[in-house]
Amino acid sequence: MSESMPDQPEVLEQLRRDGQQGLAVHFQQLRARLARIVAFRLDRRLSGRVSESDVLQEAYVRAAKRLENYLSQPDPPPLFVWLRMELQQQLIDTHRAHLVTEKRDVRREIGLFGFADPNGTSRAMAFELSAQMTSPSQLLRRAEQLAWLETALNQMNDLDREVIALRHFEELSNDETAQVLQISPDAASKRYLRALKRLKEISAASNPADSVQ
Repeated sequence: MSESMPDQPEVLEQLRRDGQQGLAVHFQQLRARLARIVAFRLDRRLSGRVSESDVLQEAYVRAAKRLENYLSQPDPPPLFVWLRMELQQQLIDTHRAHLVTEKRDVRREIGLFGFADPNGTSRAMAFELSAQMTSPSQLLRRAEQLAWLETALNQMNDLDREVIALRHFEELSNDETAQVLQISPDAASKRYLRALKRLKEISAASNPADSVQ
């Protein structure tokens, strides 16, 4: 189990004192959380071609190069939020580099929140939900669910869908979600509750016996 992160002022002090060595320590502490994001966001078409560890390593290198810029900000965001932003850009670059024949689609899917939006986020959410709701013996049913869920999720408000992605699938806190989306914590909380209700309705409509809990 990883150590708990120190408070932001202490993190900034350590980074200013230890530089990239300090970043390496904190990155390792946050690695499991960042890996969860990669597992959720990495396009399934890249399975077997791109490893999660490679994406994380490239994201770390990217962050290390930009550490001074991060520390020079008057009020730097929490380290995890900043690292997630660097990881987000690395995922975008990875998709562009490896989905060469589909570059037009990749560009089209990069939206307000930096990730595939709405299609990519909906696809990732549909994949996770269908994995929860079906057994390996129900491959045909799962394929049907994937198509239905992606269509239904695309009908959600963009911001509501992203709140669900951040809170339910990336497992960010409400404050972190608010910082990522640049809205107030109160607004993030209200949107999450409203969007979660809608997600449960979508899940139940797809498979009443296995709706999202």
